[in-house]
Amino acid sequence: MRAQRPTVDLVTFESQRTAAEIIQFPLTSKSDDPEKTMAQRQILQLVEKATDNLPEVYRIVFITRVIEGLSVEDTAEILNLRPETVKTRLHRARKLVREQLDKQIGPVLMDAFPFAGRRCERLTEGVLQRLGMTS
Repeated sequence: MRAQRPTVDLVTFESQRTAAEIIQFPLTSKSDDPEKTMAQRQILQLVEKATDNLPEVYRIVFITRVIEGLSVEDTAEILNLRPETVKTRLHRARKLVREQLDKQIGPVLMDAFPFAGRRCERLTEGVLQRLGMTS
């Protein structure tokens, strides 16, 4: 009976899997520079505070889309909104968060998160573009 049991070829299984990579947030890595570690923690607190200060209609959409990672359609369905409204509110929420962060930390934000290499540069550009912070 064991010989007749369905099996999975490990080589085939491994080739079908998508490679998932876990990228550690800089706070979890051991840093030799305690000042940068502290700056990163403070920036995280500022982002959380900026999110908390959003008007409720924007905060709900921002949290659902950015933090929870739901699609526009799923967010629209959950909040009983049109997808266009979700997109507009998300855009306005990002703008408000960006303005609050610019007022509080301005250009210091870019120096607080040290990245090295092309992959990290590409990742950083993608995140900044998604936040609407590219020049």
